[in-house]
Amino acid sequence: MPAEPRSIKPSPALGTAAPALPLAHALAHRALYQEVAEHLRQQIFSRQLEPGAWIDELKLCGELGISRTPMREALKVLAVEGLVTMKLRRGAYVTEMSERDVREAYQLLALLESDAAARVAAQGSDADLAELQALHEELERKVAERDAFFAANERFHLRLLEIEANRWRQQIVTDLRRVMKLNRHHSLFKQGRLQDSLKEHRMLMKALRERHADEAARLMRAHFDNGLAAATQA
Repeated sequence: MPAEPRSIKPSPALGTAAPALPLAHALAHRALYQEVAEHLRQQIFSRQLEPGAWIDELKLCGELGISRTPMREALKVLAVEGLVTMKLRRGAYVTEMSERDVREAYQLLALLESDAAARVAAQGSDADLAELQALHEELERKVAERDAFFAANERFHLRLLEIEANRWRQQIVTDLRRVMKLNRHHSLFKQGRLQDSLKEHRMLMKALRERHADEAARLMRAHFDNGLAAATQA
């Protein structure tokens, strides 16, 4: 009788330690390498695996109780996403972002999301704007908690893209935002940046509610320009 397929337990929330994960649960919805990829992805985002760090495949395989095959497949997935860099005869490393990488990512996000904001202002339904308002109000409540604010901020931006409904834009922005989490000096980590970001969101939300498409686009571009300045300042 064939062995029952197994999966790893979900990765812990951001900032919590990841215990050893025996593969004890039946695999129901996705391949094992995808489970492994998600586990490593969360370790990278929570800085348990730091940018530039070598990924010890054998050690991780032992901790997870898996063979090297799903580990290698998982690393290929993360390499395609830009989270992992494969180096010839040296193995896999968590990707490090240069200042140029950060600048280029912010510039693309500004272009893509400003256009989306204009379209939502012009074409979004009242229900769509009410949903964005509710997400904005969550930002207002989370401003004293950096990690919670970061997560709420991302939900707002991604929901705006979902409402605009250009799937290619969504895919590109999701990939960019995933890689941006590697940035050691993310703009929201800067002193005072959370409050500034919140003020920018207030103005953006006002432009969206009032159906001012050009103003919404301008404010979204400024939001990313200010984020880039904070992320790259000495």
